[in-house]
Amino acid sequence: MDIKLTESVNQQSKDIDRRSIHEILKIINDNDKMVALAVENQLETIALATEAIVERLKRGGRLIYAGAGTSGRIGFMDAAECPPTYGIPEDRIVAVIAGGQKALVKAAENIEDSEREGRKDMEELGVCEKDAVVGLSASGRTPYVRGALSISKETGAFTAAVICNKEGTVLDYADVSICLLPGPEVISGSTRMKAGSAQKMVLNMLSTTAMIRLGHVTGNFMTEMRPTNSKLRERAVFIVGNVCGVNADRAENILRENDFNIKKTIHDLGRI
Repeated sequence: MDIKLTESVNQQSKDIDRRSIHEILKIINDNDKMVALAVENQLETIALATEAIVERLKRGGRLIYAGAGTSGRIGFMDAAECPPTYGIPEDRIVAVIAGGQKALVKAAENIEDSEREGRKDMEELGVCEKDAVVGLSASGRTPYVRGALSISKETGAFTAAVICNKEGTVLDYADVSICLLPGPEVISGSTRMKAGSAQKMVLNMLSTTAMIRLGHVTGNFMTEMRPTNSKLRERAVFIVGNVCGVNADRAENILRENDFNIKKTIHDLGRI
């Protein structure tokens, strides 16, 4: 078998089963430090992907994540968190996972071997040239992701692949290839660890930067956040106070008049 980086043996942890708890934690932590460096090494390609995503979203398209297993769950996490954080409609950033949403809570790893299922899920979403599709595959060779990217590319959509090896078959269908190399996992092949962390960091960067460029952020505040509970309403008061230079009582009063619409409140008060 062709051993990929994500499946190779980590020499630092070969005897981890004989280490103390503190030693085990130290090994894991030392390895996790490699993740940010792996992401840093791909900043140029991440930037290229982000530029294309912003352009598609500006044109009314969608950002779509496609993955299997841990990679798929990370895609769902990022997609689910963007609408309440940035006020973007839920149908603008979406995710698909091999095995469907039930795979979010229970492994359905056999489905990831089906390229046809990846194509089918993209067909059901109606992927088109306005969309940006990001395929997530730690190994770089997941058939489900390959299928999702291949049909997306056929439609003219922008495609990117985020993998944790130097090469992989999913890259054949990617306009931009983000190859993260955090090294072998502490537990060989357990890509929910460094590979998963690296992929999550990249998705955070893609979606956050896109939201900033699309105007959903003022300064470094989430000014289109949806204040749907008491904690978030308190945050809204804090945001308005900081952006507009008013005290909390003034911020809260105007927010209440505007049904806690942060952006409108900032407009009414005038940004300092």
